[in-house]
Amino acid sequence: MGFPARVGRATRDGRHTSRRSVAQLWLSTLLVAWTASATPAQQPVNHDHTRASQPSSEPSGASSLADNRFAWPSMSDIKRVLWMQDYNTRIVLWGTTTLGLAAGIAGTFLLLRKRSLLGDVVGHASLPGVAIAFLVMESGQPGNGKWLPGLLLGASIAGVAGMASTVAIRSLTRIKEDAALAITLGSFYGLGIVLFTIIQDLPTGSQAGLANFIYGSAASINQGDVGLIWRVAIVAILAAGLLFKEFGLLCFDERFAASQGWPVVLIDLILMGLVVAVCVIGLRSVGLLLVVALLIIPAAAARFWTDKLSRMTLCAAAIGVISCYVGAASSALFSRLAAGAVIVLAGSALFCVSLFVGTRRGVLVQWYTRRQLNRRIAAQHLLLAFFEIIESRAIPGSPLPSADSAVKFDELLSRRSWPASRLLDSVRIALATAVLESLSDRVYRLTALGQVAARRAARNYRLWELYLLEHADVAPAQVDRDAEQIEHVLDRTTIAELDVLLFKKYPQMDPGQPDPAPPGNRPGLLS
Repeated sequence: MGFPARVGRATRDGRHTSRRSVAQLWLSTLLVAWTASATPAQQPVNHDHTRASQPSSEPSGASSLADNRFAWPSMSDIKRVLWMQDYNTRIVLWGTTTLGLAAGIAGTFLLLRKRSLLGDVVGHASLPGVAIAFLVMESGQPGNGKWLPGLLLGASIAGVAGMASTVAIRSLTRIKEDAALAITLGSFYGLGIVLFTIIQDLPTGSQAGLANFIYGSAASINQGDVGLIWRVAIVAILAAGLLFKEFGLLCFDERFAASQGWPVVLIDLILMGLVVAVCVIGLRSVGLLLVVALLIIPAAAARFWTDKLSRMTLCAAAIGVISCYVGAASSALFSRLAAGAVIVLAGSALFCVSLFVGTRRGVLVQWYTRRQLNRRIAAQHLLLAFFEIIESRAIPGSPLPSADSAVKFDELLSRRSWPASRLLDSVRIALATAVLESLSDRVYRLTALGQVAARRAARNYRLWELYLLEHADVAPAQVDRDAEQIEHVLDRTTIAELDVLLFKKYPQMDPGQPDPAPPGNRPGLLS
C-alpha cells in the first residue's frame, strides 16, 4: 500500500554489512510488504489543496489479498509524482529523502564502528517506549495519546535504554556482544508487544494507529512531521561535520584516540545519540522492522565505491536519498506497494549494483584486479625463467652469453614446473606484449624490451631474496619469489648493501645497475 499522487490520501503501510545480513534484510522486507498489503486502509486524509479527493467507485471491502490487479500509471501521473506537483507527494518525498540523507551519514559511522545490529536493537527497543508514552499521555489527557513529539520522546528514551542494556550486559557479564544484542532486542520487543496488547483493550486503543510505528506509514507524514525530520537531520549533519575527524578516529583506532587524550566515551555517546535520533524519526516512515536497513544498506553500498571516509559518507548519503526518493515515488505511482518496504528494496537494489560494479571493492573490479595481478606475476616468473636458463649456460666466472639465446618451450616447462596450458597462456601474452618473439615452433627468444625486463626481474627477485635472508631472518624455503620494484620497498642504503652482496653471489650481474628502460617504456605485461 502506498500513497497515490492523484488523490492525497494517507494509508497504513506495511529490515562491515555482510551479504548474509543483506539477505536477511530482503526477507524481512518481503514479510513487511506482505503484512502491510493485508492491513486495511485508513480513511483518506486530503493534503492536496489543488485537487479534491475523488471517491472510489469500488464497493467497500473490494480490496483484499485476492484482488491482485496491477494498474500501470499514466504518463501524466508519472510527471506529477516526479515533479512533486501534489501537496501530499511533496511532503512525503521531502520527508523520506531527508531521512535517507541523515540515515546514510549516521549509518556510515555505525558500519565502520562494527555496530550494525545496534540500530536494529534501538529500533525494536523503541516499541515499548512508544506504548508507554501513549499510556502516559492518554492517562493524563484522554484523546491526546497520539501526540507525535511525545511518542518520539518515549521511543528515544527506550532506544537509549536498550542500547545501554546491551553495553551493560556485555561489560558486566561474560556474554558476547551478539548474544547481548539478541537478549536486549527480544526482551524489549516482547515488552512492547505486551503493552500494545494492553492498549488494544482500552476504549481508544483501536483508534490509536500505533501499528504504523511497526510497519511504517510514509503516506501519513504531514508538514509537522517533515519539520521534525528536518530538524533532526540538520542536527545529525552538523554533528557529523563538526566531529567528522573525531568520529573517524573513533571508528578506526579507538585505543589510539584514548591514548591521545580524546574523550572517547563522550564521542561514542554522541555518535550513538545520532543513531538513536535517526532510528526514532525513521519509525514513522519505514517502521522499526526496517529502519536498520535504511541505516546499514546505503553505507554498505558506499563501501564498494571508495576507501576514503569523506567520499564514503557522501556516497552513503546520496544512496540513502536516491533509495528514499525511488521508493516513495514508486509507492505513489503504485498504490498497492508499501512505501517503507519499497524504500528498502530500492536501497537493496542499489547495494546489488554496487556489489558487482563498485569501482573499489566490486566483484567485477576485484576479479579484473586479481586477473591482472596473476598475469603480471606469471610474466615476471616467465622472464625470470628465461634469464635463469640463459644464465645456466654460461661458464662459471665468465660473462653471460648473449641474452637473445633461443629457449625451447620444454626448457621453460621444466624450469617453472607449471602446467603446459598455463605456461602456454603466459607465452602467448608475452608474445602479444612484444617481450618475446617466436623463432620456430615452440622456440622463443627475448626481444630488446624483454632483455631489459628479464634482467630487472632477476635483480629484483635476488635483492628481495637477499634482504629476507640477511635482514629478516627468513628461512630459504619460505622466501617468496614474487617481487615488485625493490626501490618501492627498501631505502637506498639497504639496496646499496644488497647490491654488493648480489655481486658477490652473482658476479655476472653488475651491482647497482640502473634500470635501462624508462618507466613509460616498460612492457605493459609487467606494469
